[in-house]
Amino acid sequence: MSDTLDLLVIGAGACGLAGAIAAHDAGGSVAIIEKRDRPGGNSSLSTGSIPGAGSRFQAEAGIEDSPARMIADLRKVAGHHDADNLTELIARECGPLCEWLIDDLGARMELITAYRHIGHSVERLHAPKSRRGQDLVDDLLGFVNQRDIPLAVGNSAERLIAQDGAVMGAVVNGETIRARKVLLATNGFAANRDLVAEHCPEISGAEYFGAPGSTGEAIEWGGALGAALGNMAAYQGYAAVAYPQGQLLSWTTIEKGGILVGKDGRRFGKEDDGYSGFAPRVMAHGDFAWAVYDARIHDVALAEEEYVEMSQMGAIRWADDPETLGAEAGIDGAALAGTVAAYNDAAAAGGDTFGRAAFGMAPLKPPFAIAKVKPGLFHTQGGLLVDEHARVRKAGGGIMPNLFAGGGAAAGISGAAGAMGYASGNGLITALVLGRRAGLRAIEEVRAAA
Repeated sequence: MSDTLDLLVIGAGACGLAGAIAAHDAGGSVAIIEKRDRPGGNSSLSTGSIPGAGSRFQAEAGIEDSPARMIADLRKVAGHHDADNLTELIARECGPLCEWLIDDLGARMELITAYRHIGHSVERLHAPKSRRGQDLVDDLLGFVNQRDIPLAVGNSAERLIAQDGAVMGAVVNGETIRARKVLLATNGFAANRDLVAEHCPEISGAEYFGAPGSTGEAIEWGGALGAALGNMAAYQGYAAVAYPQGQLLSWTTIEKGGILVGKDGRRFGKEDDGYSGFAPRVMAHGDFAWAVYDARIHDVALAEEEYVEMSQMGAIRWADDPETLGAEAGIDGAALAGTVAAYNDAAAAGGDTFGRAAFGMAPLKPPFAIAKVKPGLFHTQGGLLVDEHARVRKAGGGIMPNLFAGGGAAAGISGAAGAMGYASGNGLITALVLGRRAGLRAIEEVRAAA
């Protein structure tokens, strides 16, 4: 890493990798540092799902979509918030981004037509066939290696270097690395319990299931330089982490018609609030919940590798009737039988007392499946406010020279507070769009100043 580096990328998740690739391909000198021993961060732990409104893959599948429709979808779940400018940017850029990843770079991804997931009115998610974010990260790492972009793992940035308000590089493991531009791709602060308690108290008692590197350095460094922060109370939870396996129970099981019940065998809310929005409801109800669905839904979920693994680990129990199913799981079987009967009646009628409107493949039919789950915190959605080029904004107005941010380091598009504003893929698409935009803009500015 030389003093002539055009762009220093701090963090090797999807944001940092995409930014480095874009900057390199634009003709810049780039290097990536990652404090953990392996790259990927929360991107590796995701399903790799990326919304792509208006992509050519949708058109080929006969799906009508547009950025305007995606903006309307996102506004419906998240409302207005501190990063409204990014909602419109990401809706415009996500389709071309999917085409860049698949057509230009060669990522092993496809349009998902089997489900939409929360927040999307049409099928617009693009993901690896495995539905594993690690596969997308592996592809991005391959593209980085093909370009001989230096990537140094186990290297922690300690602080940013700034002169007259302009960022000039960073101190990394005691060594000063100077760069004309810096991209903060360090993820959020969900692994920092003090920051979570301060900004997201309703979920602060939940177990954290995200990447351990999400400790909030970007907020500390940016704040010290006078950067603006936004959406600090917003986060992504997950309502159904299989216990004790620790893997996500695919939300396809719920979206396609499954339900969540408590130890008393009864439902306690509207499951189609989504896996993030329903997480605080599960947490408020008790330490655990039980997902109930049927063999037809199970067969759909088997398309996802993580679900197959979870099933093979013994997370799912089966029975031909709900009462026996409840007894197998150690919950009130008689009450569960009544719950399933009432739910099936509601599904047949198209509505229930909780307000659920989407019932997928329900009414549920034997044989029935049940899995013990618990709620969890996965990542925060607040962070540095950035403009349409991923440049960090100052708290008093204007742009912080030479500093870019994306991914969990930047404020996301999932609303001002809580978990209800999260639409499937919000975190990953924000990471990739802002990372790519940052890489392109950084080299454009370097060339303009030469």
